Amino acid sequence: MIKSETPEPEKILEVKDLKKFFDIKQGFVGLGHQTVRAVDDVSFFVNKGETLGIVGESGCGKSTMGRSILQLQKPTDGSVLFEGIELTKLKNGQIRKLRKDIQMVFQDPFGSLNPRITIGTMLREIVNTHHVVNKTESKSYVEELLEQVGLKKSYYDRYAHEFSGGQRQRISIARALAVRPKLIVCDEAVSALDVSVQAQILNLLQKLKKDYELTYLFISHDFSVIKHVSDRVAVMYLGQIVELASKEEIFEHPLHPYLRALLSAIPLVNQPKRERIILSGEVPSPINIPEGCRFHTRCPFAKDLCKQKVPAFEQKKDGHWAACHFA
Repeated sequence: MIKSETPEPEKILEVKDLKKFFDIKQGFVGLGHQTVRAVDDVSFFVNKGETLGIVGESGCGKSTMGRSILQLQKPTDGSVLFEGIELTKLKNGQIRKLRKDIQMVFQDPFGSLNPRITIGTMLREIVNTHHVVNKTESKSYVEELLEQVGLKKSYYDRYAHEFSGGQRQRISIARALAVRPKLIVCDEAVSALDVSVQAQILNLLQKLKKDYELTYLFISHDFSVIKHVSDRVAVMYLGQIVELASKEEIFEHPLHPYLRALLSAIPLVNQPKRERIILSGEVPSPINIPEGCRFHTRCPFAKDLCKQKVPAFEQKKDGHWAACHFA
C-alpha cells in the first residue's frame, strides 16, 4: 500500500536577508553620522492561510520590518517575494497595483482614518478606485462590509470621531477587507484597546480569516495575543529573529534564553511554577550592536564563545529554529 504524501504548504510570502538601516546625522551641520540597524538580516516565510506571529520587546524592529515588507519604507537590502513577485524591485506604480492583495491594519485606528469624510465615503472611494464592484453596487457592498466587521449599516454616514476605539479598529479592518486582499499585516492591531475589546477584535480577525481565506502576519509585543491568534511564532530581539517554531513548540519547549526568560515571567494558573530567569541590564542600542551574540550582554548563560562568535540561525529540530550556540 502506497502512503499518500502530504503536499507542501504553498508559500505566499518569503522574506530573505531583509535589512532596514537608518542614518542619523550628528553635529550642528550634520557632518558625522551613525547607523541604526533596525532590521538586520531577517529571513522567514508565511504559508498561505496561516497566521505567523511576530513578537518582541518595543524597539526590536518588528514594526519597521512590517512596513519594509509592504514597501512603505524601502528596505536597505534583502528580498521580499509575494506570490513569487519581488516587491523590492517594483516601481511605485507597480506596487500600487499590488496594494489590493496586501493590506495593513495599523496600531492607531484614529490616526489612520480621514476625519473629514464619513466612513462610508472613505470605504466607497477605496472600493471604486480598485474596481472591486460596479459603482452602482458599491454603497450596498460597503454597508454589507460594515456588518461583516460587527458594525451597523446606519454608521455609513458617521465620521471617525463619533466612534469608540474598538469601533474605529473595526473600520480599519473593514478598510483592509474592502479590496479582498490575500495577506493582511496587523501591526499591534489590538494594543491600544481595552482587554475586553481586544478579545472581540481578535475573535473577529479569526472569523474573517476563515470567511475570506486570509493569511495574517501578526505583529505584537503581547504573548497572550500571539498565542491566541498564531499558527507559528517568530521571536525578535534587537533587529533579528532569534527563534521560530510552531505555537506549541514556542510555548512548551522554548530554546533561546531570551524567550525562556520572557515566558518565565508570565504568571500561570493551576500549573507548576516555572523557574524564573532574571535578565540583567538594558537592551543594547541598535546603533551600537554588541560583538558576537547580540543577547550575550543580558544572558545569564553566556560563555566566552557567545562574546566572540555570532550564532547561526539554524534548525535545532524539525521546524524549530534558533540562533543560540547552546540551545
